[in-house]
Amino acid sequence: MHEETPTETADRPMDASPLPGLPVDRPAGCPFAPPAELARHREEQPLRRMTYPDGHVGWLATGYSAVRAILGDQRFSSRYELIHFPLPGPYEGGLPPAPLGDMTGIDAPEHTRYRKLLAGKFTVRRMRQLTDRVEEITGAQLDVMEAQGPSVDLVRAFAQPVPALVICELLGVPTSDREFLQAQTAPLMDLTVSEEERTASYVALQEYVRALVLSKRVEPTDDVLSDLTTSDLSDDELTGVAGFLLAAGLDTTANMIAHGTFALLCHPEQLAALRGDPDLVDGAVEELMRFLSIAQTGVRAALEDVRVDGHLIKAGETVTLSVETANRDPERFPAPDALDLRRAANGHLGFGHGIHQCLGQQLARVEMRVAIAALLTRFPTLRLAVPPDEVPMRNHTNIYGVHALPVTWGAG
Repeated sequence: MHEETPTETADRPMDASPLPGLPVDRPAGCPFAPPAELARHREEQPLRRMTYPDGHVGWLATGYSAVRAILGDQRFSSRYELIHFPLPGPYEGGLPPAPLGDMTGIDAPEHTRYRKLLAGKFTVRRMRQLTDRVEEITGAQLDVMEAQGPSVDLVRAFAQPVPALVICELLGVPTSDREFLQAQTAPLMDLTVSEEERTASYVALQEYVRALVLSKRVEPTDDVLSDLTTSDLSDDELTGVAGFLLAAGLDTTANMIAHGTFALLCHPEQLAALRGDPDLVDGAVEELMRFLSIAQTGVRAALEDVRVDGHLIKAGETVTLSVETANRDPERFPAPDALDLRRAANGHLGFGHGIHQCLGQQLARVEMRVAIAALLTRFPTLRLAVPPDEVPMRNHTNIYGVHALPVTWGAG
């Protein structure tokens, strides 16, 4: 028998009519704020019914307690083929099962098998041992950026190259192939591209990784991918896992570095605090993860009837999880809409929660700490080169952030 959690109580009343869809429009001039309608629903009813584009009537969770409870409960499935997608577009007709190696779209025990093989490669200790190398890569890229300046797109000049070079080195991928791999990864994150374009990019990425896997089996080198060739993973599984790790490493941390820098440049008092106290950087990374929540939305499907926050979610029903509003819940974080680098932001859901919590979170932390601190030290006069409302945002991708971040430095 399942032991009830604190979130499971008697049924609570709810609005009679479901929401007509997932609110996505952010407040004008507020690139860091969640959609205002989502925030309003969190205050009024943090778990409520919602109609999906395919007609399914499921749920929307916007409050911290509900989102965290569902993320941590294995009675809710991550399997793609069981969920209803909350946005109109290529996925509203239903998703196919996750390809081999895609850990985000599978459940235990299959997920457990992959996770156990990979967890030891991304421990806190091992990632901290990488700090010196990350500092070397970051310093070299700052040299390149300085030579290009004094005005650059920070995304292309710094935020993308640093984590890309790190993940390529970690996996044993030739760094000369970085731009090709980033070009194949971008359509996988973009919800506006056609299914044909997305498929073509996926196939190209898989073909590249498969050739790399086969070469590592013949001539292993000192890297994670070579290590994994000694496991019981088949070539198909290893190709899928490597592609999954590569795509994640190329995109998510790059977005946090760029978007985090954007947020700091728009909050000069916080930027000054970080410049004045470099020891703030660890807390700054956690607060930026909470404040920005670039992995803004999750989706789960109930495998059985489950009570959460006083509501009965029935087997087969999909729940959309608004991580960005959960991380702004005033019941969990005081003054949550303020960026406060001195805040104790522990417990944020920026890396997820439960068995699907981000595998590479320790690597991401190291990269962000090093990159942000080094960037601000090298360029003490760094500032936006355009007004904030002219910075192009990634409004239609799985990972929120900036498409480009024009910056400049030197005499104003």
